[in-house]
Amino acid sequence: MYAVIISGGKQYRVTEGDVLKVETLAAEEGASLDFDQVLMVANGDDIKIGTPYVAGGKVTATVKSHGRGEKIKIVKMRRRKHYRNITGHRQNYTELQITGISAG
Repeated sequence: MYAVIISGGKQYRVTEGDVLKVETLAAEEGASLDFDQVLMVANGDDIKIGTPYVAGGKVTATVKSHGRGEKIKIVKMRRRKHYRNITGHRQNYTELQITGISAG
């Protein structure tokens, strides 16, 4: 059984027991979260697709940790102009473990 959910403007395909990193959520470690923006739930051949969300669909997750991702380098350069700029960025994330999926 798997589901497609929305979190932080992105879509994620999740199954029970998955661990995924999403945009930072305001929740403490160990807290339980419910995602009700479920786009699709599939259980074998039984597939429910929402318009836009599945009625009664819910995905439950537990917050494992908060952190920062790997550093990404941004390089700007203009050839022959004596210009080079290097900056970096580290994105914050929340690590979740999916504990349950219900189709409603």
